[in-house]
Parts: sequence; C-alpha cells; structure tokens
Amino acid sequence: MSAAFSSASSSASSASDAAAQRRQASAFAPASVGNIGVGFDLLGHSIEGPRDVATVRRIEAPEVRIRAIRGDVPGADSLPLEAARNTAGQALIALREKLGLGHGFELELDKGIPLGSGLGGSAASCVAALVAANAVLAQPLSRDALYEFALDGESVSSGSRHGDNVAPMLLGGVVMATSTRMIPLSVPDWLYAVVVHPDQVLETRRARAVLADPYALALVVKQSAHLALFLTGLQRGDAGLLREGLVDLLVEPRRAPLIPGFAAVKAAALDHGALGASISGAGPSCFAWFASRAEAAAAAPAMQQAFADAGFDSRAYVTPVAGPRAEVIG
Repeated sequence: MSAAFSSASSSASSASDAAAQRRQASAFAPASVGNIGVGFDLLGHSIEGPRDVATVRRIEAPEVRIRAIRGDVPGADSLPLEAARNTAGQALIALREKLGLGHGFELELDKGIPLGSGLGGSAASCVAALVAANAVLAQPLSRDALYEFALDGESVSSGSRHGDNVAPMLLGGVVMATSTRMIPLSVPDWLYAVVVHPDQVLETRRARAVLADPYALALVVKQSAHLALFLTGLQRGDAGLLREGLVDLLVEPRRAPLIPGFAAVKAAALDHGALGASISGAGPSCFAWFASRAEAAAAAPAMQQAFADAGFDSRAYVTPVAGPRAEVIG
C-alpha cells in the first residue's frame, strides 16, 4: 500500500481504535459551484444550502450494495441501485478494491441536491458515501487519499475524471483540483456568493457536448490571463482583481444558449454590484460573487426575478464562498 494510503491524519489515527468498532456512519456533502467561470474542470467552491446525506454500513459480504435512494428532488427516483452505475456505489467499489478490504458496504442515499442542476449533485453523493465509509474503516484515510475514489465515482456521471466539484466538497471553500491533487486556496472572509437554481434540468453530458469544437489560441491566451488575475485576486484578497478576472470567454458563451434567462440573470447580478457572474458547473444554476453578504442578499431577489421573467421558478442561496466541507453527522 502506498504512503498516501497508509498515512491518515493525526486525528483519524487517534480515533482508529474506536473506528474499528463502528459499523455504521452517516455523512453529508454540500452542494458546490464547479468551474467558477474561469477555471473549467479546475476550480470549484462549496456552498451552504442543499446537501446529500449518505448512510454506510459495514457488511461481511465483500461487495457494495445500494439499499435505498430517497429524496423529493428532481432526478432522485431515476438513480440506479446497481452500485457500479451509481457515483456513490462506484466510489465505494474503488475504495474496497484499492485497499483490498475483506468486508463490503451497504449504502443508503438521501438526495437533497437535484440532478442536472449544476450544483454537483452526482459528486455530492459519492463524497458523502466516501466520508461515511471512511468513518467505519479500522484505519481511516486522509481527505487527500479519498480524492482518487471520488474521481472514480464522479466519472460515472460525467464521463470524465474532473475534481472541480468533489474537491471543494472534501476540503471546503475554494479548491484547485488537478487529476492528482486538491489544493485549497485562500478566500477572504468578506467574499459571498449568490447561487440561483431555476426549475430547469441540464444534463452534464449535453452541456459538455457543446464544448467539443476547438478554440482559437488567442481566446485561450485571454482566458489564461483572466484565470491568473482571478487567482491573484483570491490570494491578495483584492476585489478589483477578482472583478477583472471573473470573466469566462470559453465555456459560458457556448453554454449560455442552453439556459433560458441566463443573460438576464447575469445582468441583474452585475447591476447589483457583483464582482462577476457565470454558470455554476454545467448549469442551469447561475452564481455571482459579491464583496459583502449585504450586497449578495440584496441581489438574490433580482436574480430570481430574472428567471421568473423567463418563466421559471427558482431557489436562491446566499453563502460564504468559503463554504463547508463534507462531515460525519451520525
């Protein structure tokens, strides 16, 4: 076994004896904003608001079973109970196989994040399941060690291994996610977001399909400049740099036509002082960043009204950009 898996956090190590006796745990994973506009498949942040909950039991049979999936959110009743076809189930299969576990897991999911919402619903299921399963291991793993299994699970839904949703769920706040690493980034405490989820569904695979055509090199260079400004703005806590950097020239123009009302929602956010606004993940949810909670709270109704004018009800979440991470809750 590699050093990454043999070394858990000091707190996890001190609790290993108790964990060895534990046979069941529940954990939640928060929703997230993937991409953050300028960081396609690279950046994401967690939010306060909707969440998924997973309950995992250790079983003697060397397999992963999904016992039940509940939730009154759109898409919950369509999720497969076959573990290998489910993001949470596949994540636990990968965990078992990598660690060579002699026991298996039985899983129940309570969905609070709609599928096809752009809020990381598929990612939240696998992260919640992994955090719960980790709590019943005799030697719990670090969050970094859980990352590759979260990528395995996420790939079932999206068709690719990208960590812009699972990484911020595992660590909280804003995270840079590569194919092998999660890197938490500095977030000023005055930074708030509004995330608006309309009553629309946009499947991730459809949203990715519109990105297939190549981009001009000059456009990629401009986007790279925006990303650099954005990351520097985070590190320095500089609202001006964030405003200049939070402009997506690559993904947003191609996906915006898939989201009725998006242009008006973005305009409403900018009219209310947003540092920037774009599409959350694959959409149709939209997000905007603000320099204070008061500004964010004032903008949320106008963003919702823009969706209403387009014929869609919506829910708005006002949240610190430094959102929560997945945690064991029982």
